[in-house]
Amino acid sequence: MTHLLVQKVERANLKKLPEIRPGYTVRVHQKIKEGEKERVQIYEGLVIAMNHGHGASKTMMVRKLVEGIGVEKIFPLHSPNIEKIEVVKIGKVRRSKLFYMRNVSGKAARLKEVLVSKANQTVAEEPQPAAPEEVKTEAAPEVTTNETSAEATSEATENNA
Repeated sequence: MTHLLVQKVERANLKKLPEIRPGYTVRVHQKIKEGEKERVQIYEGLVIAMNHGHGASKTMMVRKLVEGIGVEKIFPLHSPNIEKIEVVKIGKVRRSKLFYMRNVSGKAARLKEVLVSKANQTVAEEPQPAAPEEVKTEAAPEVTTNETSAEATSEATENNA
């Protein structure tokens, strides 16, 4: 019985999040409280692990370089302190834990990328080139009648004959 109550409370606290996997570069908007003031701090980095946990206890580990030093932070995904999570890039990886990224630097630390469209955060194949603008020409005003065009043409031919 208590297990059902815990599940019900957890479901009520779940947030709607974009799909997040290891290899994605994300921006995490986190609420920071300093004294009486509250502000939003953005932490952008590479997701190197999606840790254990189901539902409200699920976490992710994000790594970024700050002045040449690697900094890793663990974020609970459904925490009330997380305002939103944006997917910036999608890296193509074949591992579920990217701990090897701790030991590589420079060009070796790059991942192959898949393009992401900003509008709806979905995967796009290739960016489409901008279409040239069409020139609008003003057409002569059309005469509107209640008759269908076939009836109008047959009537016009009868009048001419």
